[in-house]
Amino acid sequence: MKKSELKIIGIWILLMSVFIGQLLFYTWCRVQCVQAGYEISQETEKHRKLMLLQNNLKIELARLKSPDRIARIAEHQLGLKTPGPEQMIILSE
Repeated sequence: MKKSELKIIGIWILLMSVFIGQLLFYTWCRVQCVQAGYEISQETEKHRKLMLLQNNLKIELARLKSPDRIARIAEHQLGLKTPGPEQMIILSE
């Protein structure tokens, strides 16, 4: 082979290496982008579920703090009654 033919082959090998390198880099970037999209989707779904759980817990807390519920527990489970007028002591200054 002549020196000029080796030079042309070397240039072609160099160009093909650069092209393949760019192709591999582009493919890696696309894979990372798709993976990030999947992670965002999963986190969005997790956030939605946590927000739903938080709303359910707020409703449960409001139900547990209900004055009617507390009065019912005081009356039935603890045996407490509303004091009559004769049991009340009014403090005045």
